[in-house]
Amino acid sequence: EKCKVYDISIIGAAIIDILAAPVSETVFSTGSCPMDTIQMSFGGDALNEAVILSRLGKKVQLITKVGEDEAGKRVLNFMEENRLSVESVKIQKDLATGINIVLINEKGERHFLTNPHGSLRKLAFEDINGCLDDAAPIVSFAGMFVSPLLNIAKMKQLFARIKEKDRFLAVDMTKAKNGETLEDIEELLPYMDCIFPNEEEIALLTGERDPFENAKRLVSCGVKTAVVKCGADGCVLADRQCVRAIPAVPVKVWLDTTGAGDSFAAGFLWGIANGWQIDECARFACAAASCTVEAYGAAGGIHSLEDVKRRMR
Repeated sequence: EKCKVYDISIIGAAIIDILAAPVSETVFSTGSCPMDTIQMSFGGDALNEAVILSRLGKKVQLITKVGEDEAGKRVLNFMEENRLSVESVKIQKDLATGINIVLINEKGERHFLTNPHGSLRKLAFEDINGCLDDAAPIVSFAGMFVSPLLNIAKMKQLFARIKEKDRFLAVDMTKAKNGETLEDIEELLPYMDCIFPNEEEIALLTGERDPFENAKRLVSCGVKTAVVKCGADGCVLADRQCVRAIPAVPVKVWLDTTGAGDSFAAGFLWGIANGWQIDECARFACAAASCTVEAYGAAGGIHSLEDVKRRMR
């Protein structure tokens, strides 16, 4: 009988990324461009978070869905290589495992080509619900607005189920796809112990650019802790006490921002699991993100706990 005692459970996508860098717009006129790197990597917000937390020494449950295809097999092998159990992965016969093409420009910024019919957009409440009996005391919903099947009503159902056992719920997000506003998701916010939008993602919901104001608004709507990720400017942290900025950790080279936000979330959750104060969690999260942008691929910059601790020092 396998031990099912997890430190952290992560819910969301597990896919393959094909990275190319540095891509210039001239490719559309020249027809061919030499790249510094073209590589296959693994991605999806949940897989990125889970792999990094496992490398940081945590026992992680990844609740996800893949197709019964070559890409799906590779994802499962990658999970096992990174000491992640595949018990909570739904494998679906008639489904294509998500593959994203990630074009990275000279500044390290990313542009995605995605398959709307692949596993990335097909995770449903039914794929997750049966795995929650084994869920850890800390649960991360790693991709709000990623799967259209997890609409606001389904997310509310899911979050209520997660909170039945008084678990810590963290939510990471992507850009709202259908013009959703903060008012639309307001009923979800009181379930959340922590939310990790980046500046652009929260600005789309509120219509407000200021990350300090946005962090405060999230808390006033019921989130216990709001963390707005601000890239090279670190993050803005708000709770019931106050709002403050946590600086980024300087980097030597800015290669690829793929997975930086997921590394940030993983670092923050590692701190929560270790009983740290949230300011320390945010500093550790900034250190984790800084490791990631110095390497290609979402998990390429973090191989052990010492990598992040050294950067934090």
